[in-house]
Amino acid sequence: MILKALADYYERMRNDSERNVAPPGFEKKEIPFLIVLDQEGRFVNIRDTRTGKGKKKTGREFLVPRGEKKTSGVKPNLLWDNPQYVLGVPKTASERDKDRAEKAFSSFRKRFDDTFDAFQDSGINAIKKFLWEKNFDPLFEHNLWPEVVESNANLSFILEGETELIAQRKGVVLHMSEYSKPSENLQVCSVTGKDDIPAVLHTAIKGVWGAQPSGANIVSFNLDAFRSFGKKQGLNAPVGQDAEFAYTTALNTLLQKGSRQRMQVGDASTVFWAKEEHPFEQDFSCFLGEPVKGETTDYGKIRSLLNAVKTGVLPEEDDTPFYVLGLAPNASRIAIRFWYEGNVRDLKEKIAQHFEDIEIVRAPHDREFLSLFQLLLSVAPQGKADRIPPNLGGDLARSVLAGTPYPRTLLNSAVLRCKAEQGITHARAALIKGFLVRESRFKKQKGKEVHMALDKTNENMGYVLGRLFSVLERIQKQAQSGLNKTIRDTYFSAASSSPQVIFKRLQDLAIHHLAKIRNSGQSTVWLEMLLQEVMGKIPAAGLPTTLSVDDQGRFAIGYYHQCQAFFTKKENETKGDES
Repeated sequence: MILKALADYYERMRNDSERNVAPPGFEKKEIPFLIVLDQEGRFVNIRDTRTGKGKKKTGREFLVPRGEKKTSGVKPNLLWDNPQYVLGVPKTASERDKDRAEKAFSSFRKRFDDTFDAFQDSGINAIKKFLWEKNFDPLFEHNLWPEVVESNANLSFILEGETELIAQRKGVVLHMSEYSKPSENLQVCSVTGKDDIPAVLHTAIKGVWGAQPSGANIVSFNLDAFRSFGKKQGLNAPVGQDAEFAYTTALNTLLQKGSRQRMQVGDASTVFWAKEEHPFEQDFSCFLGEPVKGETTDYGKIRSLLNAVKTGVLPEEDDTPFYVLGLAPNASRIAIRFWYEGNVRDLKEKIAQHFEDIEIVRAPHDREFLSLFQLLLSVAPQGKADRIPPNLGGDLARSVLAGTPYPRTLLNSAVLRCKAEQGITHARAALIKGFLVRESRFKKQKGKEVHMALDKTNENMGYVLGRLFSVLERIQKQAQSGLNKTIRDTYFSAASSSPQVIFKRLQDLAIHHLAKIRNSGQSTVWLEMLLQEVMGKIPAAGLPTTLSVDDQGRFAIGYYHQCQAFFTKKENETKGDES
């Protein structure tokens, strides 16, 4: 299903003249150096296509015949490759490398000869003379040659006075596209259902965060234990060469640097596309992803989405099928973290529900809408992306896309970070609130749902104790202005886990703090009334010995809500004084 959707997307890109996607049998490849030949196949120059400075120089991308997947054996590419294949130049002076380079050069010429045996073209004829006459000394004396050897860069050929590679000439491209496959060994492709030669080795997928720079595979069999009925490698799950080219080209295009159809969710490199062209392809990352470096998030698009879903006014084209794929590194392979297949309308509703569930009162400097990455970063130790708990990104994204409860590990992680750092941030509060709201709704639990802002009618013991802790901290701050450390920095974790022991001590401290406020000439009426109001919700049986993880989450929300209410009150008082 995933490969079919990707193969269909390739066909869509291929039919779009603006996408300039590689045709079947070709790929875009970085070629740093070009060997310039004249019509007689004589060496003229080495053309440097690189831009940038120092070690950050990168070669220009050219459309060339699709490369072979290199293994321990000798496999030449057609019309381009490294110096060992193109010129027979060994990496080192060792006999082993010399022998390998000689075999590589012979195989490169043989493949060239087999492909263009009877084909006539001035560029192909020039390459043939150059390769068979082997007059490479002028090339080796060129001032750029040491850099070519040192970088072991890819080389290709171009005729003097032309701007396109010989591999890009229309006649050459047409000849290679018509170059027939052998008719034997045809099998039914498991993706398209058509007869085709199965791909034994699939093209590496590049651009997955954390995977090997050379790429990794989704479909791969490399050990005897993975074989079925004696079939090796890709023959275990036959995917035709056409379908293999289509899905790998589509996925590599989606994952390439600068793509507007990819985003990072935890350890999952996430790509998304529609079956037909749709504006949602460009907007999707605005809703759940981080903005591109140097850009700011367009909150207007998110507000428009929420309003459209709320009013039920969605465009008819929202029935367009839409796909989201999350990929994560797994040794030399790629793991599927999550897969969504639905339509734009359904996805908009799911995203709107997600934002509604995590909506919570916030300070003016906090972000209005949090991306999935920001939410995950809030539960990572020290706020580092590489320390986001494994699988959590995929689990959260799957919940959002499917509209199911958030993973319990998300609540556990958020509560642990609150306790470890002795406090709660806006992002963690949003996560915990979202988890509790979804859990209550989907499991139809009894009890009051957590609100967006302070709820004075909520009598859940975790929530009440969180409010109480905030009130006690406020009393301490008023009694001892300029404090660098409050009861939150010392007791937050213990108070949310074992309230019975800790709150007795905190209440004794509050009596002392209230007396200090009165002695300074300030009124304590408002604080004492608020303290009485919150403590009035504690049952006669007294405080609980411990709180469950869910109630520890409610404790954090109660504390956060009450602190935000204090901030709002102070802000309103300040505005009143100014008027």
